[in-house]
Amino acid sequence: MKKIITISREFGAGGGQIGKAVAERLGYYYLDKDMIIRSAMEASDLTPEDFRMYDEKVPHNFGLGQSLFDFYNKPLNEKLFAAQRDAIKKVGEKGKCVIVGRNANVILKEFDYSLHVFIAASQYFRLKNLKQQMPEYSESKILEEMKSVDKARRRYCTYYTNTEFGNADYYDLTLKSSSLGIDTCVDIICKIAEEN
Repeated sequence: MKKIITISREFGAGGGQIGKAVAERLGYYYLDKDMIIRSAMEASDLTPEDFRMYDEKVPHNFGLGQSLFDFYNKPLNEKLFAAQRDAIKKVGEKGKCVIVGRNANVILKEFDYSLHVFIAASQYFRLKNLKQQMPEYSESKILEEMKSVDKARRRYCTYYTNTEFGNADYYDLTLKSSSLGIDTCVDIICKIAEEN
């Protein structure tokens, strides 16, 4: 049986919803962005304002050929990533958890009994899903937000993990929620987790 399930997702593809349902069905601890940030803050000297300002951002000079890691003077956003990484590892060590986002698939790649899932969806499905969550936004504003969040996730993933967000090489399973539906995705993940 898989004791750790990580879920990475495109913005609006229903990854959080799927992760919660999987955790509920399996009786696993559920961990998402807010919980990870809270745990990281408790274990570090970073403030809530630090997290709001630097969450899922990379240094402005990323890609300009400058040294990425200055060991003695790390930028605040690298401290933030390290605090989140430590919080994710601590939960992973306990097992029986579903972790959504935060590059947990890479952070926990060496852990036994883990299942790393990527959830994708069509643009139409994502737009419809996000419209329900953000009814005050116009469709054009939601589309803009989708592009912006996915771009930020790709950059963040590349910078901090040296991997490619959404690339099948870094996941055990990729599901398209717009084709399969949320419930079927939950069924598939639970079936694989329980059998292996």
